[in-house]
Order: sequence, then structure tokens, then C-alpha cells
Amino acid sequence: LHKEVVIHTHFNHPAEITRITQDAMNKLFERGITVRNQSVLQRGVNDSPETMTLLVKRLGHVHVHPYYVYVHDLVKGTEDLRTTVATAVMVVKHTRGTTAGFNTPTFVVDAPGGGGKRDAHSFEHYDRTTGLSVYRAPSVKPGEQFVYFDPIDQLPAEGRARWADPGEHQKMIDEALAMAETQPRSVRPGAR
Repeated sequence: LHKEVVIHTHFNHPAEITRITQDAMNKLFERGITVRNQSVLQRGVNDSPETMTLLVKRLGHVHVHPYYVYVHDLVKGTEDLRTTVATAVMVVKHTRGTTAGFNTPTFVVDAPGGGGKRDAHSFEHYDRTTGLSVYRAPSVKPGEQFVYFDPIDQLPAEGRARWADPGEHQKMIDEALAMAETQPRSVRPGAR
């Protein structure tokens, strides 16, 4: 009745594309059902250009549209799986152009606090030393800023030292928000 049926899968690694999954995806494809994939960028799993490129290509081979790759949400107990925004930007740069544009996923940060999905590279400010990136969502919440936090153990020594001092936490957040206001699209390089 003129309704599109779409299934979203969650393949995160090319090894998950097996003969079994290929057979299942073929059955859906033969029935005209669109399948999209949403991956989560995970440290040591799919955070290299080679692994992500292979995943994207294998998804295309089984008729699955690589839709989103999420920079890992700030979920308790998953810190060892999280990557940095810098890693996401690097991986997308290497992945883009290896396959057709329609088969290239959008790498997103689901901005904490209700900012919605923001392209990972679309930050207003990003400090690689403190691991703070600031996003805006003008069509969702005009005038508001949303802060994403890289995993502390992935920061340079200077950033880890600042996070070790609770008195520095709000100062770093305030600095990042101020930088986003005064110098849009700024990146403070860190030691990486």
C-alpha cells in the first residue's frame, strides 16, 4: 500500500558478512526490501581504514546500504571500545572514494543532550588535547551547543593530566564552548 519497508542491520565488522548473512540479505533483496546498516566505530574492532573499507565493500556486495557509522555513545562500561573524533575523521577520509558514493556511510556523533546526529567532522571546535568537540544543531535546537568527550585514555599526557584534576573539568568544557563561539570550525592540534 505504497509503504517502503526498510530493515536496519548492525554489522560492525566484515567477518560478520558470512554465507549465512549473504543468503539472508539475498532473500530480502529479491523481495524488494531495502536493507541499511548502522555500525558503531569500535576501538580494535573496526577503527582502521582497512577494516572499515572492507566492511563497506562487503555490505555493498550483499545489497546492504552502509548508512551510518556512529562514533560510540558515552555509555557506562564501554570506555575501552570508544574511539576519538579524530579517529572517526581519519577513517572516513580513507573510506570515502573506495566505493560508490551511495555506498559510503555517514560518520556521525549523536550529540549528547539532544543535538541529534551530527557529521563527525562538522564540529565547531575540537581540542585533541582535552578530547572535547563542540557541535551545533541549528535545525534541531537553535543556539545550543553540544559537547562530545573523547575517551580519556586516548588523549595525550597533557589532556589526561587535566582530566585527572576534577577542578579542571568545568574549565575545559567552558574553554571549548568559548572557542566554538569565538572561532567557529577551529581545531586545536594535540600531541598525537
